[in-house]
Amino acid sequence: MNRSSISASSKFQLYTPEQRRRRDASRWTLIQGILAPVQFVIFLASLALVLRYLWTGQGMWLADASVVAKTLALYTIMITGAIWEKDVFGQYLFVPAFFWEDVVSMLVLALHTTYLVMLFAEFGTAEQRMYTALAAYVAYVVNAGQFLWKLRVARLEAVSAGNSGELAVSG
Repeated sequence: MNRSSISASSKFQLYTPEQRRRRDASRWTLIQGILAPVQFVIFLASLALVLRYLWTGQGMWLADASVVAKTLALYTIMITGAIWEKDVFGQYLFVPAFFWEDVVSMLVLALHTTYLVMLFAEFGTAEQRMYTALAAYVAYVVNAGQFLWKLRVARLEAVSAGNSGELAVSG
């Protein structure tokens, strides 16, 4: 899809000029820009450890610890992302520009939290727990894709508005 078809297909702008100004001025924009790739690296390491456990039966403790670390990173980015949305849009979650991203984020949070409940309440088997982690990770990848798409849209809007400096979006 080229730039003009992306712009033409948007029913609304992602940011008004005032929201873009607030986004660029918010310290939470930088924080989100740092946390997102950190969380992704944790995800990749954890995914490898979870798959290793499921394939070999070895390393359950390490796989569990990695999913806990991924979940803590997720909670951190979700809390700071909600603060970012408040800074930029005036409300903590479910702003029109990021409504569906926030909806999927809630599913991602629910699945990660289910994993924690299973782990700490000793509910289910280790394999069931790891499959729950994989479900959470699939939802996370979908959600990350949503935010990457919005980042692309924001960059294209900036180019069409003659503004070259785009940073990160929530998530």
